[in-house]
Amino acid sequence: MTTYDVTKVMAALPHRYPMLLVDRVEELVPDQSIAAIKAVTINEGFFQGHFPGRPIMPGVLIVEALAQAAGVLAVESLGLGGSGKLVYFMAIDGAKFRKPVEPGVLLRLEVTFVQKRASVCKFAGVAKIDGQVVAEANFTAMIADPPAKG
Repeated sequence: MTTYDVTKVMAALPHRYPMLLVDRVEELVPDQSIAAIKAVTINEGFFQGHFPGRPIMPGVLIVEALAQAAGVLAVESLGLGGSGKLVYFMAIDGAKFRKPVEPGVLLRLEVTFVQKRASVCKFAGVAKIDGQVVAEANFTAMIADPPAKG
């Protein structure tokens, strides 16, 4: 089992502020699962407009946070660290949002491999606050080279 601080997360993912949605990895079991944390703070830019007077993290960003955790899992499990390979969304299935995610919480992102191949992986993800499921989704991602610089 492996843990990562934000510096190691940034070494595994190309995302940067404001789109980096994984703050740390609490558990990583290669080829199996990851548990990561997103500290949701009122300083997030999306809270300015979603929604004034009742700040709620957009569901699409919760799914993106799950996908980023899956990206760390895939990069580490497939030995892609430093390769420049990217993990791209291909499909999102069965997304469900159970409770609003508000500022001031630690959002736990739990993702497991459903299927792992060299270029396409399937995952199941659950987002929790204090052990209670707030969102879930199944998704598929493709491992690919970054776009050519022109």
